[in-house]
Amino acid sequence: MTTSINVSRSYVDHAASSPMSASVIAVIAETLAGYGNPSALHGSGRGARRIVEEARESLAACLGAQPGEVVFTSGGTEANNLALLGAADADAPVVISAIEHPSVAEIGRLRDRVAVAGVDANGRLDLDDFARLVDGAAIASVMWVNNETGVIQDVPAIVERTHAGGALAHSDGVQAFGHLPIDFAATGLDLLSLSAHKLGGPVGVGALVVRRGTRLRASGFGGGQEAKLRSGTVPVALVAGFAAAAQAAVDVLAAEAERLEALRARVAALTAVIDGAVDNSAEEHSPAIINLTFPGTRADDVLLLLDAAGIDASTGSACTAGMHQPSEVLLAMGRSRAEAGASLRFSFGATTTSADVDRLVAVLPGAVQTARRAVAT
Repeated sequence: MTTSINVSRSYVDHAASSPMSASVIAVIAETLAGYGNPSALHGSGRGARRIVEEARESLAACLGAQPGEVVFTSGGTEANNLALLGAADADAPVVISAIEHPSVAEIGRLRDRVAVAGVDANGRLDLDDFARLVDGAAIASVMWVNNETGVIQDVPAIVERTHAGGALAHSDGVQAFGHLPIDFAATGLDLLSLSAHKLGGPVGVGALVVRRGTRLRASGFGGGQEAKLRSGTVPVALVAGFAAAAQAAVDVLAAEAERLEALRARVAALTAVIDGAVDNSAEEHSPAIINLTFPGTRADDVLLLLDAAGIDASTGSACTAGMHQPSEVLLAMGRSRAEAGASLRFSFGATTTSADVDRLVAVLPGAVQTARRAVAT
């Protein structure tokens, strides 16, 4: 059983936030009924600490990591910030890809020496460009699965080149966890960022996985509750919900990936129906995300028409506040501003049904046609 904000709508924006299942909500509710600060030494505190550590162990098992490597944070953004700011001195070189989430892409606000590696037209990292830039860097960060296009990067190859250049290897794994198999130990990554609400967990909690022996500095100060890297009282109910959602996703990962890929393929087939439509996720991709361009439209127009028809989609990252602008990710992939401004993301998860995709497939061609007429007039 799952819950939905509005059961009359078709929600295809799971990459922004995925609804929690009834079982995860139950875990959170049960834990909220308890009390005690997990840092306290009395019985109630020890009970809270036990819940936190059991959640840490469960999450680590889902990731192929050691429990001591899991550092809880408030979400993927804080995890990315902690990795980048903790690994590099102010004057140390940092390398990122051209298609990162804003919590990585804007590292230049606080660090002067930031190099940006390019990508090809499919959104795959230019490994030769990357290898040249990473030599002598302190840390390199490349997103595992792009949050806008769903394109999957070659993490082992990236890690190999990063370590050859003497840098720490970090990946934003927020869109990968719960949809792709992850074995942190086998990847060779030094740092991996995660977020609970992208896989059906609660908003407000995530984690940075820190390989044993990796040296980081805390980016803030306080009690140092999480491995002396992150301060603040650990939210017991949220970490319990995170672990429950992660376990639920990993338990059905292969079957769910197959189901979502079939739904995604139906949306991709619209490129043969809608004149000029382009699939920006044609390269190796997550089964949960597809990004389509509809030339001759404004993405916001199509989005509002879908919204009026009861369909929740997105023009791109939900983590960039304010008025919609052409996608920086698509611009980095060589698309024109007009193309980047005419693109929508559809993303799927546990609550996505065949009926939801039926509705999208039925409504989208007409919405694009109407949006094109609006631009032409």
